[in-house]
Amino acid sequence: MTTGALSGITVLDLSRLLPGPWCTMMLADHGARVIALEDPRYASQGAFPDLINRNKEHMGLNLKSDTGKKIFLELASRADVIVEGFRPGVTHRLGVGYDHVKAVNPGIVYCSITGYGQTGPHRDSPGHDINYLSMSGALDLIGSKEAPCAPGFQIADIAGGSLSAVSGILLALFHRERTGQGQHIDISITDGTLALMHLALNLQQETCQTATRCDTLLSHRYAFYNTYETADHKFIALGALEPKFWTTFCRATGLEHFEALQFDDEKRHEIIQTVRDLIKSQPLSHWAHRFKDLDPCWSPVKTLSEAMDSKLFQEREMSVASQNRHGEPVQTIGVPVKLSHTPGSVRTPPFSFGRDTDKLLTELGYAPEEIQDLKAAGIT
Repeated sequence: MTTGALSGITVLDLSRLLPGPWCTMMLADHGARVIALEDPRYASQGAFPDLINRNKEHMGLNLKSDTGKKIFLELASRADVIVEGFRPGVTHRLGVGYDHVKAVNPGIVYCSITGYGQTGPHRDSPGHDINYLSMSGALDLIGSKEAPCAPGFQIADIAGGSLSAVSGILLALFHRERTGQGQHIDISITDGTLALMHLALNLQQETCQTATRCDTLLSHRYAFYNTYETADHKFIALGALEPKFWTTFCRATGLEHFEALQFDDEKRHEIIQTVRDLIKSQPLSHWAHRFKDLDPCWSPVKTLSEAMDSKLFQEREMSVASQNRHGEPVQTIGVPVKLSHTPGSVRTPPFSFGRDTDKLLTELGYAPEEIQDLKAAGIT
């Protein structure tokens, strides 16, 4: 029995790919009943991406048909939240937009996630993570001095889109709890990504210098906040921003003469090169042993596999054993928000396409023969 903080909340998820499904995974992890709905034409593609479809139900439904639209509105009349990721205007044309749902369920919280929002000059433009990063100024601060570098994971989609959507939905549910009013939530992934830039903008305004890739206070300008290769071709990350950490690092490495020069612009290249040469002279194991009982604010740069296998994330239940939709054992990422009284959990494996269609239609009162007719007609 689900006892998470969102137990009793029903979410319909019309989104695909990453931002919307990641958002609804978070809601499902904390007890919401999440029903993902996709056009049957996607059945041959399977569920993508698999790992974020845990704890959910799935139904095939053709919203372009009148009957499919009718079934959706029946589901929507009983739901608390709807999440969709179509381009602006698509749900309205399909007859399943906010106004259509509001007519049958005034308390609905309806969340639209798009690349550039429901308004503005780019509302109809397509995009992916790299585009949202580039438009928000974030990509210009990622990579080497020679060129921006697309990160190997989706910063904008999740931090700018999914997490903004989760926050918006919870805010809207709190407002509805007090007033009974539902509302429409307009999430722009690019808006959310620009919101990640507060510190970068603040530093730029304080220094009166344009933020430059690999040359800011927190990006390789100084030795104390940098990355260094070891003798065995591993890397360490040094985050000795506060003077106490820098002092500890200098004394641990015999570089006491650099203690007072932490922010010295004339000496910074010399200090960086000296630290680089020193760290490169020994393997990672040497530095791990050297810093073990000290606190220089350092860490090894781990691969994803190393992180998943680490004691840190296993003890924190962030690397957990689960199953894929074929019932095979896999490692998956756990629930990052730890609640003491209503903890989230990984309960069920990812769905297979249309796995719960018959059950959901039965709940709506459809007879077995009607369900078969809907399948034959390509509606579910």
